[in-house]
Amino acid sequence: MVKRLGAFFLDILEVVVFAVGIFFFIYLLIMRPHKISGQSMMPNFNDGEFLLTEKVTYYTRDPKRGDVVVFMPPVSDTDEFIKRVVGLPEERIMIKGGRVFINGILLPESYIDTGVLTGGGPFLSDNKEYMIPEDQYFVMGDNRPNSSDSRYWGPITKKVMTGRAWVSYWPISSLGVVQIPGYDF
Repeated sequence: MVKRLGAFFLDILEVVVFAVGIFFFIYLLIMRPHKISGQSMMPNFNDGEFLLTEKVTYYTRDPKRGDVVVFMPPVSDTDEFIKRVVGLPEERIMIKGGRVFINGILLPESYIDTGVLTGGGPFLSDNKEYMIPEDQYFVMGDNRPNSSDSRYWGPITKKVMTGRAWVSYWPISSLGVVQIPGYDF
């Protein structure tokens, strides 16, 4: 009887160790939860909303315009930020008349409210063109008036990106795959 009980507990221990191993493999290498803090990505992502961010995509490809990325910003060494990629390496970006232009072409931004105007910041002021350096990305929050982003502290590298927003899962009303707009350029 004691032998059977010991075998039973050993079986349970094996299952628990295996489950914990799988959890850490997924958490460290594939995906992890991320809580939205603040209003910089409204109306698309709200304060307190939870997302799953995946870490695999950027091992196989570079970030694309429209990707929603999680990264360590240059202004904080403790909190990750979540923003949308709007400018790619070696592109020219300019804010003019409250709108974003890439290489002189108006960037269509269906993910922000039409009445919201994009203002410049200390790094990229209005009507000033900036050439994004090689291997760097210009990111902005969807709630432009309430976002600390590349307009304030400059572009980021792929190296500081910790994941790409993949699925919104909480609250349940926000459940779904994160939509990435398509672009012609």
